Amino acid sequence: MNTKRELLRDPQRGKIAGVCAGLSDYFNMELWLVRIIFVSAVLLTGGPLFVVAYIAAWFILDKKPAATHKTHSTYSGDPLEVKFKVWQKGEPPRRALQDLKERLTRVDVRLQEMERYVTSSEFTVSREINKL
Repeated sequence: MNTKRELLRDPQRGKIAGVCAGLSDYFNMELWLVRIIFVSAVLLTGGPLFVVAYIAAWFILDKKPAATHKTHSTYSGDPLEVKFKVWQKGEPPRRALQDLKERLTRVDVRLQEMERYVTSSEFTVSREINKL
């Protein structure tokens, strides 16, 4: 796992400029929680200060490169990131268990197909022809 983190804004996942999405990546927190904290800070404390800080971060922070965006697919070689606390980023344990079960089911089906082919007479005939 990469230990070096960089603060970048993520306009792909962001609503306005991606500053909150970048902060959620940097601090490994859920995006909705970062947005709630920001809106609460604007409403409950110095509103203009946080709005100016957001706009400054919009112009100062670099955009996240398109190659580093993670896409959720049915199979990814990356290990699952399971969250242990509600505020952490990652998959809930129940969803991670379902994903693992789906992956193992697909592997099992492929293994059964390979076993079926290797034990078939078609494989034996093909092997004998290749020996010639």
